[in-house]
Amino acid sequence: GGTPLVSPPPLSQEEWEEEFDRYKTFPEWEQRKSMTLDEFKNIFYWEWGHRMLGRVVGVAFVGPWLYFSWMHRPKLATGTASGSSSAASSSLFSSLIPKIPLNASSTIIPPHYQPRLALLCAMGGTQGLVGWWMVKSGLGDDRRGDRKEIRVSPYRLAAHLTMAVGTYSLLTWTGLNVLSYPVDEYVVKNGANAAKSTLSAAATPTTTTTTTAASNSPSLLRQYAKSLSLTPASLRHAQTLRIGTLHAIALTGLTIVSGAFVAGNDAGNAYNTYPLMNDQWIPWEDMVNPELHPKSRNLFETTATVQFNHRVLGTTTALSALGLAAYGLFHPAGRASAASKQMTRQLSNAAGAVVPSTTPQVRRGLVALGTAATAQMSLGIATLLNYVPIHLAASHQLGSLVVLTCGIYTAHSLRYAGRGVLKSVGESAVKSVTGGGGGAGSAMSGIGGGSVIGKGSAVVSKMTNKVKL
Repeated sequence: GGTPLVSPPPLSQEEWEEEFDRYKTFPEWEQRKSMTLDEFKNIFYWEWGHRMLGRVVGVAFVGPWLYFSWMHRPKLATGTASGSSSAASSSLFSSLIPKIPLNASSTIIPPHYQPRLALLCAMGGTQGLVGWWMVKSGLGDDRRGDRKEIRVSPYRLAAHLTMAVGTYSLLTWTGLNVLSYPVDEYVVKNGANAAKSTLSAAATPTTTTTTTAASNSPSLLRQYAKSLSLTPASLRHAQTLRIGTLHAIALTGLTIVSGAFVAGNDAGNAYNTYPLMNDQWIPWEDMVNPELHPKSRNLFETTATVQFNHRVLGTTTALSALGLAAYGLFHPAGRASAASKQMTRQLSNAAGAVVPSTTPQVRRGLVALGTAATAQMSLGIATLLNYVPIHLAASHQLGSLVVLTCGIYTAHSLRYAGRGVLKSVGESAVKSVTGGGGGAGSAMSGIGGGSVIGKGSAVVSKMTNKVKL
């Protein structure tokens, strides 16, 4: 991990021997003096490939972002007398770049996404700096006091991994947002009108139909929101499911970070039994090192404590994901059949009608999340029992991203139950749906309130289904 690297890598035998001699000048060599040149090449290429891949990812992100930002930049006013030479040079430069028509249907970067893309770019650059900071901790002789060997700091390793997971999560969420951008655009522009139409429906339902048909044509609502409308009970179930999904994502992230401390302290090569840790549920006598001060360092540096924390977090995450999937898939509010949906439409949202609170992509996400979490826990146990072979350890780390991705996808699919989306369709409609009381509020919920929320969720459902994520 502390090998000084250059780009491109050494190509000749002499260059390899020179690079190997440079490696021998660092303290890490003192504990690996039996290493051969071929073994050095192996660790060199791992580190070099990691760095080069990071640079490729940066170019793959920044290049298209700058290109499309330039092509879709706001046009300057024409017809000015000054700046003719500058305009001529700009025209010459623009003639060398392929033209993309600027209209609503061909917009590449949706409005208001530039700040987020800039944040992602900054996070990617910061990730490289954190990586250098992490590697630097393994170049010196300052760690002999705590680990009796030269290794990168587990704290810096955890920071590097946390930054990577955070960047990946924001990239995934942004990608899902972009794929469903037409839906977002529709909700923002037409949510208020839909809420007003719903309010009018409670008073004069005969006149609202004509007004809505005229104002929303062509309407994504009319195309996709034909059957789904959430009752107060279904909406509460969807909201609870979304909160549970966000908690599962947080648990997954925390478990990933705890795994960095397992790797940083080489804690996976101890207590290689499951579920007991050397015939104990909790190895109390090994969890506190009296030589560590302050005592809180034991949470991050003592082998037994670090591994115990990761075991507990991993098990909690898997059980939470399974429980969440069961709650979403088997709860009566989330598994209404096609017959009950047809009956609900015939009853016009009468009291007691059961309407499914989960869209098809939510159900797919829940199945994927529960399956991935179970497989990830099983893979972690197998990795531990086999003394952390590289192929299982790498698969386990990749599996954590799979679980995280499933959680993000599920949470994104449940946006129709989010507070921001509910506000976008009108506060009055939301209050009528979530109130669930009698009188005007109850009538509003039955006639139109739930329908408005359902329409927005149906749009999200249908548009995301087309993406086939």
